[in-house]
Amino acid sequence: MTNSNPTETSNKKMVAGLTGIFLGSLGIHKFVLGYTRAGVIMLAVTLVTCGFGSIVTGLIGLIEGIIYITKTPEEFQATYVDAKKEWF
Repeated sequence: MTNSNPTETSNKKMVAGLTGIFLGSLGIHKFVLGYTRAGVIMLAVTLVTCGFGSIVTGLIGLIEGIIYITKTPEEFQATYVDAKKEWF
């Protein structure tokens, strides 16, 4: 396990989930998890399309935010921190 502190995992899970829900179109939740490439992709789609792409990236962020929050800290740790699963 990369991160064995349950409190830190829970905090990262909540921050990533809430930023995914509220700032998902900018990909901020990806940066919180350390997924720079995925965050840049989401941010670029939103900016290059003059905001029209934010419909898609915002929906992705909303779905991922809900997924992050509903996972147990152990599942979140195993899936998104240890296994580095970038999308959904």
